[in-house]
Amino acid sequence: MEIIEDTVDFSLYENRDEWHKIKSASSWANAVAERLSNPEAFFGTAMPWSKMDGFRLRSGEVTIWAGINGHGKSMVLSQIMLHQMEQSQRVVIASMEMTPVKTIERMLKQSAQSEHPAIEYVKIFSDWSNNKFWIYDHLGMVDPKRMIAVIRYSVERFKCQHFVIDSLMKCGMSPEDYAGQKAFINELTGIALDTGVHIHLVAHARKSEKETDRIDKFSIKGTSEITDQVDNVVLVSRNKKKEMDRNGQFEDDPDAFLTVAKQRHGDWEGTIGLWYHKPSCSYLSIKGHL
Repeated sequence: MEIIEDTVDFSLYENRDEWHKIKSASSWANAVAERLSNPEAFFGTAMPWSKMDGFRLRSGEVTIWAGINGHGKSMVLSQIMLHQMEQSQRVVIASMEMTPVKTIERMLKQSAQSEHPAIEYVKIFSDWSNNKFWIYDHLGMVDPKRMIAVIRYSVERFKCQHFVIDSLMKCGMSPEDYAGQKAFINELTGIALDTGVHIHLVAHARKSEKETDRIDKFSIKGTSEITDQVDNVVLVSRNKKKEMDRNGQFEDDPDAFLTVAKQRHGDWEGTIGLWYHKPSCSYLSIKGHL
């Protein structure tokens, strides 16, 4: 017989919430074997451009999409979400800067690859996107706790696999509120891991001294822990040198660049060039090729 002394610190054992997470390493043997035999299943869904195949959108991750205001972050992300739906993924967009009608109109043009889709195509797109696409109908600032609740609701109610927050500056925190930003990003990474949803967060970048300078992940406004905590950082930038060129020197250069500046669970980081097709609001891998 052994006496359990009252001097033991029993408070260490009161919270059992995390106990179930401690498992034998052998519990993941089947998952490891499946990953080795079928790695594509773990690499996530593809991007719209084959030359960016080294970057995949995996479940349970958070991606920052950053760029200077007006450089096309939301436009690019709309095209990417359309491509996710084409891969039978379920998408929720919370755009606090654009009305649902405008959001749908832009995606409709991207889908139809036309500036003026036929009226009949509206119903075709609506029927096709039903049970794949939802929009959080809110403009302006939203409390961070409310945004967290909307994500959890979307995952539980609609089995959402991709959730877009456009943008961080609309989530009720000032650029100087580093503690609030850190706590919010920590909540987002926790939800992604718990539920498997991929969260896409639009963030703004500071302008460089010259408009033609390219940004990097250190250009993102707010605390540096934004990029530290997330899984992926993708930078969106327009080719301002080409736009300002009056001699045709950069005529054949891309109109925009996407730079994967961080990919925690992937091997590829780098930059691709894209050409903008204004009528369809789309970015193309090859100039003039829809």
